[in-house]
Amino acid sequence: MRTPVYSEMLRRRLTSLLSTSILNAHNQFPKPTSILPPRISNVTTLLQFVECRPGLSNLSSNGCFNYQSTRAYSSLLALNDLRDNKGARKQKTRKGRGIGSGKGKTAGRGHKGQKARGTMKFGFEGGQTPLRRRLPKRGFKNPFSLTFQPVGLGKIAKLINAGKIDSSELITMKTLKDAGAIGKQIRDGVRLMGRGAEHIQWPIHLEVSRVTVRAKAAVEAAGGSVRRVYYNKLGFQALLKPEWFEKKGRLLPKAARPPPKQKDKVDSIGRLPAPTKPIPLTHEEKEPMSA
Repeated sequence: MRTPVYSEMLRRRLTSLLSTSILNAHNQFPKPTSILPPRISNVTTLLQFVECRPGLSNLSSNGCFNYQSTRAYSSLLALNDLRDNKGARKQKTRKGRGIGSGKGKTAGRGHKGQKARGTMKFGFEGGQTPLRRRLPKRGFKNPFSLTFQPVGLGKIAKLINAGKIDSSELITMKTLKDAGAIGKQIRDGVRLMGRGAEHIQWPIHLEVSRVTVRAKAAVEAAGGSVRRVYYNKLGFQALLKPEWFEKKGRLLPKAARPPPKQKDKVDSIGRLPAPTKPIPLTHEEKEPMSA
């Protein structure tokens, strides 16, 4: 029969050996660093690591405990931890709430005067000439200026080759818009440019607002024609979106005549609805082409 002293010595010896083996195994595997934010790093129950340590009893063939998983996580985010970043929300200034707030009594307006008692219109400087009147004027805005959307002959030839435009019919500004040659915002019309004129190898007939000399010469050299037509704002709406008038139960407006300053810059009045056949050339228009 073992004595109590012998049992106590054996227990202490086994405890010392077990502690030494655990310490040696712990030194072989570095301790994982905490991944918790500094705000909740003191909560030890959120993260628990169970490491595999060789040299201990009750281990499986892969060196891990049989009764625990190797690593267990709990949620790092809770609803009571959700909050905005610092400085994301600024509290409203509460005026007139005591001198300790810094905005009490006069509430930042100072003592007496017009600015302390009421408001004034924007730009008022107490009676002196305001800045907007002290600075000189510069330039002007021409009320008669026109903005045309440019389109080149090369782009039209590319769309014809792609089958989006039928060259046998009249090419109007509505045709160009539907084919994607120009944008949706057509303010005062379309200007035909001579870019890519070498790609026009067949006769085409166009109706646009303006045309350059190079573009007109290239089209006429291929056996086609270009006519400058006039549409006002309502006429452009009827040309590009005739379904809008049908939806509203209205009739298409009549084509407007050009103003006196634009009479020499157009060849004819625009036709509504969008035409499909070109207007036959007059005798005066055929003479320059034959020459």
